[in-house]
Amino acid sequence: MRVLLLGTAAGGGFPQWNCACRLCSACRASDPFVAPRTQDCLAVSADGAGWFLVNASPDIRAQVLATPALAAGPGPRDTPLRGALLTDAELDHTLGLMLLREGAGLRVFAPAAVLSALEECFPVRGAVARYGAWSWDTEVDLPGLSVSSFAVSDKQPKYARGSAAPGPWVVAYRITDPATGGALVYAPCLREWPPGFDEFVAGAAVVLLDGTFFSAREMAGTGTSASAQQAMGHVPIEDSLERIRSHDGVRWCYTHLNNTNPVLDTRSAEFAAVREAGVEVPPDGTEFVV
Repeated sequence: MRVLLLGTAAGGGFPQWNCACRLCSACRASDPFVAPRTQDCLAVSADGAGWFLVNASPDIRAQVLATPALAAGPGPRDTPLRGALLTDAELDHTLGLMLLREGAGLRVFAPAAVLSALEECFPVRGAVARYGAWSWDTEVDLPGLSVSSFAVSDKQPKYARGSAAPGPWVVAYRITDPATGGALVYAPCLREWPPGFDEFVAGAAVVLLDGTFFSAREMAGTGTSASAQQAMGHVPIEDSLERIRSHDGVRWCYTHLNNTNPVLDTRSAEFAAVREAGVEVPPDGTEFVV
């Protein structure tokens, strides 16, 4: 199985367009230690020919064009993209579907609550249907791969708050290549370390984990309270690192980095602490073979 990290930043990307914090300013100034990142998204393939996205970021057009493996062809309208799996209904994970509207026959898999939100609260499903025949399902079926999901939380996106659709609203995915036995876990949104998650990641070759914030009070300097940050539903790195230490033989990587996260600066003490713990902070474009 091939896995391509198309983007590794949280919503808004890095640098964020409306932010002049130290990190965003350094990135705009082309500081070599503070590299730009697009919004979190990855692509997986069993054979290197057909690819499925896991989440569809608002940066998907640029991400596809920057990735040779996802280039159109050989026919005039052929594309190696076959569809997408969605971990949740957040805008930064679903807006990219609108940019893929020209692709007929794509398949979308997501929890039932997410599909409901994309039909009733933010009608992506209906809008895309006008361009081509897409299929939408809760049962994941990827050619050559085995996929299981793990319910993470019932956090609804702002635009769908009050929806009566039963959860889960947020899931993690474990994608396994039966030919090699290798498994990837993708969990970009963890409100906490939920019961049973240790078992879900056990034996995986690679785990792409929520690295949105480094600390629980990281956004206080931006005018956002610690309680508001907690409500965003992302366990801080300083907490998850303690759980990671108990797993041997797993390649851990943080993704979905917010523009306030000090690990974005590879000179920082926080970045050093993550690396000393044996955890990676991979850039956009990283490829794993599992």
